[in-house]
Amino acid sequence: MDTCTYSNRTLLPIAVSILSTFSFSVAFGLDDIDGVIRGPEGGEAGVWVIAEARDLQTTFRKIVVTDDDGRFLIPDLPDANYEVWSRGYGIDDSYKESARPGDRLTINASVAETARKAAQNYPANYWYSLLDVPKASEFPGTGDQGNGISPRILNQAQWVDRLKDGCQLCHQMGNLATREVPEPADFDSTRHAWDQRLQMGRGSMIGPMYQLGRKRAVDVFADWTDRIMAGEVPEPPPRPDGIQQNLVLTQWGWSNPDGFIHDNVSTDKRNPELYPDGQIFGVAQTQGRLTITDPLKNQSRELTIPMREAGGSNTSYVGGGPSNPHNPMMDDQNRVWMTSSIRRNKNSKWCSESDHPSVQQFPLKNSGRQLSYFDVDAEEFVLIDTCYSTHHLQFAHDDGNTLWSSGDMNVVGWLDTKKFDETHDERASQGWCPTILDTSGDGQVGEYVGPNDPIDPTKDKRVTGFAYGIIPNPADGSVWFTRPYPNMVPGQILRLDPKTCLTEQYQPPFGTDAVPASKWGHGPRGIDIDRNGIIWTALGGSGHIASFDRSKCKVLNGPAATGQHCPEGWSLHSTPGPQMKGVAAAGNADFHYYIWVDQFDTLGLGSNVPIANGTTSDSLIAWLPESSEMVTLRVPYPLGFYTRGLDGRIDDPEAGWKGRGVWASNNSVVIWHNEGGRGMTSEIVRFQIRPHPLAD
Repeated sequence: MDTCTYSNRTLLPIAVSILSTFSFSVAFGLDDIDGVIRGPEGGEAGVWVIAEARDLQTTFRKIVVTDDDGRFLIPDLPDANYEVWSRGYGIDDSYKESARPGDRLTINASVAETARKAAQNYPANYWYSLLDVPKASEFPGTGDQGNGISPRILNQAQWVDRLKDGCQLCHQMGNLATREVPEPADFDSTRHAWDQRLQMGRGSMIGPMYQLGRKRAVDVFADWTDRIMAGEVPEPPPRPDGIQQNLVLTQWGWSNPDGFIHDNVSTDKRNPELYPDGQIFGVAQTQGRLTITDPLKNQSRELTIPMREAGGSNTSYVGGGPSNPHNPMMDDQNRVWMTSSIRRNKNSKWCSESDHPSVQQFPLKNSGRQLSYFDVDAEEFVLIDTCYSTHHLQFAHDDGNTLWSSGDMNVVGWLDTKKFDETHDERASQGWCPTILDTSGDGQVGEYVGPNDPIDPTKDKRVTGFAYGIIPNPADGSVWFTRPYPNMVPGQILRLDPKTCLTEQYQPPFGTDAVPASKWGHGPRGIDIDRNGIIWTALGGSGHIASFDRSKCKVLNGPAATGQHCPEGWSLHSTPGPQMKGVAAAGNADFHYYIWVDQFDTLGLGSNVPIANGTTSDSLIAWLPESSEMVTLRVPYPLGFYTRGLDGRIDDPEAGWKGRGVWASNNSVVIWHNEGGRGMTSEIVRFQIRPHPLAD
């Protein structure tokens, strides 16, 4: 759905804000702005204070949270003119005050007059939770002549999955642009308006609607909008409290207004102390550009990622073209590696007709994306052809600096980057394994049945599906990946052993008597690993941060290892936020696009902390394993923060909280759906946790 003419309405601030001097004991520098947010009953705790500069070389903001007495301190501001205002649940946005570093402010906050007015600042998932999901008893669907639900949707979990991965994959469902119809008089009905908007532009939802059953789905969305426009509002979210009050956000604009930044990277995941205070890199997928922000100079720029000239040699490049970059990753030689298209999809004959060991095992005729990298020091792009498709990429902890890639339906591929650097032979440096389960249990790839064939206990079985997230395990050299498609419910994570080319498959507990239904989950997409070898994934469908410990499994291979054979290996932790209306099983309204494990405490919440994307809750969500606590780190402005990838870097290990941070970008497909509408850009955001809300 692409409603290009829609934009979030500017909230009308009615709070009175004045500049004054007051006394309290806070360490205060000349590059800080501090003060207090005062409500009718005193200091307002857990309220965001936003400082925005417009006279730097890119848009710049810093956002902090008030302490329990309503006090705030915005630290380390560049020399510029700022507008400062407050935003919080239950109060109106304050007027914007002009300020400079060194100023001290008192901002008076007024209570929102109505529940509807207060709700305008709520995250999108609170609004999306009002959507009335068909009852569990209505499944399987009976089609257009019955209940309007597609007969292919067998249970409520599949319907919820399509509401999330099908719609929230590209849109932050529940934001103002999606939940309301701005000009209802232009349409015969709300249903007519939804029918029209589904067919518009970038990120169209028409495919998922047919998967759900278009007739019923449009009715559900129209009913949702009608109730909201008639005045229905969600429950209020909690204000930031405890650790969440220690959050410091810094934002830099880093795209053009139509730029869709998909992912970002700041350092080598294996060593986050590399490239301190360096540039941050992102890929603008639809525009084929590398986006670069220098956080010290407050500057951003874009470079076009080239494609290889048709028929050219390995060193012949041309600028422009639909390179379609998806995911960047940095190595230890200051290079930004990317999954990007360097040519058309059809492979050369070499990929299917050569004596290369991988070709002999499983020939490949097409690949959707290949590989490229940007040499930061030389400011040069290098393109590398691969027979296998690429999507996400991760470096292994091995002598070959092996780069593993997801993205193929049939195989998992790798590039020995050390060999490539030494020989520049892209063919000899790559390889791949088809995904084959050891159904026979003999520990080696033997005769196998096809993906659509029934299991034969005497033979292995080849399985297929789009490989999405990927992560190598440094402990044993195995490579883990997810396959969310086509089997989204329950979905699966898989383990590849490069030494044998054998694959294991594990599904979250679902539809099984082995665990209670309350502990079922579905929808793994992103995947990562902690330093202890535990796999972490975000279950976007059911709303969990989940871990998987293979060492607990009683069965690993053989004819019984079809997916639901190791429920004992899974631990599921529900993420915060409201439940989808009408859903009794796990299924909150947030959508977790990916997950990233902070192995080295780059954020300040501890080592080995998994962090999921709250792409519909304007947040990152961290699970603290030691205290069994969920921490929501919210981005309150501009509303619509939708992040996909994230990365952590330590700029100075001796500088405390100021020397480290996690980087995440606003990765919405339609950035003009965000607060501010047309003209808004994507931001790269640094998340930092200080010791207390007034730490300088």
